[in-house]
Amino acid sequence: MNGVGEDQIVYEIAVVVPKRNLRQENEGYDCVEVLVNEFRNVGLVVERVLGLSDEFIKLAAPLETLGKAAAKLQMKKPTPIGIDLQFEWEEIEAFVRQPDGSLFSWCERFQCYCHLINETVNKKNSGLTLKFDDKEIQWEAGESLLLRLEIEGIVKQVFPLHDEIKRKKLLRSWALNWWNFTNQPIDEIYAYFGTKIAVYFAFLEMYSRWMIFPAAFGLILQLIDFGSLQLLVLPAFFISAVLWAVLFFQFWKRKNSALSARWHLSFSVSTSQGCKLLGSECSSLQSPMELIKNLGIDKAKEKEAFQRYEWFGYLKRFRNDAIIILSIICLQLPFELAYAHLYEVIESDIVKFGLTAVYLLAIQYFTKIGGKISIRLIKYENNEHTEYRADSLVYKVFGLYFMQSYIGVFYHALLHRNFMTLRQVLIQRLLLSEVLENLLENSLPYLKYSYKKYRAVRNKKKCEKGSSGKIQFTSRVEKEYLKPTYSASICEELEDGLFDDFLELALQFGMIMMFACAFPLAFTFSALNNIAEIKTDALKLLAMLKRPVPRAAATIGAWLNIFQFLILMSICTNSALLVWLYDQEGKWKIEPGLAAILVMEHVLLLIKFGFSRFMPEEPAWVRANRMKNATQAQDICSKQLLRSISGGERTCGLIPKKTPDGSKKTE
Repeated sequence: MNGVGEDQIVYEIAVVVPKRNLRQENEGYDCVEVLVNEFRNVGLVVERVLGLSDEFIKLAAPLETLGKAAAKLQMKKPTPIGIDLQFEWEEIEAFVRQPDGSLFSWCERFQCYCHLINETVNKKNSGLTLKFDDKEIQWEAGESLLLRLEIEGIVKQVFPLHDEIKRKKLLRSWALNWWNFTNQPIDEIYAYFGTKIAVYFAFLEMYSRWMIFPAAFGLILQLIDFGSLQLLVLPAFFISAVLWAVLFFQFWKRKNSALSARWHLSFSVSTSQGCKLLGSECSSLQSPMELIKNLGIDKAKEKEAFQRYEWFGYLKRFRNDAIIILSIICLQLPFELAYAHLYEVIESDIVKFGLTAVYLLAIQYFTKIGGKISIRLIKYENNEHTEYRADSLVYKVFGLYFMQSYIGVFYHALLHRNFMTLRQVLIQRLLLSEVLENLLENSLPYLKYSYKKYRAVRNKKKCEKGSSGKIQFTSRVEKEYLKPTYSASICEELEDGLFDDFLELALQFGMIMMFACAFPLAFTFSALNNIAEIKTDALKLLAMLKRPVPRAAATIGAWLNIFQFLILMSICTNSALLVWLYDQEGKWKIEPGLAAILVMEHVLLLIKFGFSRFMPEEPAWVRANRMKNATQAQDICSKQLLRSISGGERTCGLIPKKTPDGSKKTE
């Protein structure tokens, strides 16, 4: 349904219901039959597929159906004059098309599908009694049938379907194309997966390319023995790493704005679409606009309502952040320090292995509890939409992972000042964790899929005891249904699998940056891992998982601030490492070397904040196009406004005209 083939019917949504033999006399009252008819009534194309134990209702929407749904949703779309206007189906040619030629992006189509499948409401004045086998279901007036059947457990799942033609094309040109290590078809990824995933892969591509420079420098430091010059070479590497990180994120902001301009995105675009097709999102407190609308607040009190809403939101957010920080300091910090101390004093390798196993199990449980507490706290924050709630979750949960990942390394660096031990810990954390994480994140989806297939076949054999033939899956939609979803390890309500992918990158970035002086070769390992990560993540999304629900966020969100925080931390930690390396006797005398390190730290901090101020965050051509579009829009609006005013005055008889004697007369 994209580009040239928009008139071609492509099934993009599937609804799963139990499979059964329907009696003919119940056909008119059967809830599934009524649901299918309702789908057809709202303009959807329906195809029903029978699986081993379930029935799959595949849905497609013609362009006209999507267009009318977008108009009903009052969807804003970009126009050639550079402003977003409310979509009208009759004015279809006035709107800018996507880079692949389609009228609607995947995220916009998904929003239209959500609207259409929830439009299956009872439009009669009274309720209806529907049947499902021997069970009766009351369908109330004005109620969505799809949501009612989900509550009753009849609709098992609603999920997006892969487009097989595009999926195979992306497999060939992207996931299985090993000759181009970092070049990716970002526009095609955007068209197929949506904005958020495309932005992630654009970030990973740029991050991997830029990583080549510090990786080469770190490899040179590892291979060449500089001897007495080591105290000069390590500060040079540290300075280059910080400058690299600062420049990278400034240029990433520029690339992000260029991508947004190319895809006709606006940072103010509504991103309230959640991560579920069915069910309600996390509720936030009632906004002042809703109070004014629902309660009819006097205009004199509007300002007070907005101020109360704003400041109570700040206070609630501060309270929740304080709860998380105090929990980390009082509960997790002693636990992490106890583990690091025991690991240092225990001599037996077997006991160390057992201690590490207990620690890993305990920390996973602790992190899950922290994630659940964060979700409960976020529900009471005044966040405007899902992406803001997701960012709030990222900040809170990253604090848990930050303590978990780095406190042991800090312990070895601060108390023991042993660079060899520190390097061993870094190698263990980087190599083992990244290799194991890649193995787990790519093998677990396949194992889950294989186990679900095995269970489905076993259950089918139990139902058909007399059958001796081989049972196989014949439909592609049933195979997709058995695949795992692209979900987060912490909170599926607010985040998808991008949370874990960004978390892996952030923890890796913190590890290589904060201890750059201790182990420069870490950049080389990370560069190789990131190149492999592009391909493994692509294969995972295209072959091992269901098609993800699209998200409309135009940036990497809270993760950008986390990366910036890690740069600041790296300046402080590397300066401390250089001081300890220089002052091995621990006398802490202010000598030229130590003074130079302190001066270097302050200079790097100034550079960090200076670049963010002086380097523009959007390219000149993006800024020029935006100004040009704003000028065109202002001219057009001015002319239209003048015409409307002039026409209104003539209609009302208010246009003054000159009389033959020179006086003015109002008609």
